[in-house]
Amino acid sequence: MLPTFYAIAADIVLAMHVAVAVFVVAGLLLIIVGNLSGWALLNFVNALWFRLLHLTSVVIVVAQTWLGMICPLTTLEMWLREKAGEATYAGSFIAHWMSHLLYYDASPWVFTALYSVFGLAVVATWLVYPVRQNRRGQP
Repeated sequence: MLPTFYAIAADIVLAMHVAVAVFVVAGLLLIIVGNLSGWALLNFVNALWFRLLHLTSVVIVVAQTWLGMICPLTTLEMWLREKAGEATYAGSFIAHWMSHLLYYDASPWVFTALYSVFGLAVVATWLVYPVRQNRRGQP
């Protein structure tokens, strides 16, 4: 029973990790598309809460790679998988899944460079598409 609990918990952490990764990538795309399209449905992309949440997420990812840290979610998932008696992987979450899903293997510096360029793109969106306040004057 306990190994099953750990396996399910590891899968939940993996799902959360995927959700964070999707938010980081899709967030930048939404900011760009929302500003270029002018769709009212995407007005939230310039809200201060959304932009700060996205920027904070990206800064954490970039800082971890520059510091050579493995994401805490990866560490937690691997610990849970170990407790469940399942196979684990070494290295970062993205590197593992890139090689597993796309058969692409790269040195850690490649991911650091990619994350850094992505982070610069996010900072650029703050300059090109600044945060806007809604009609009531609140972010």
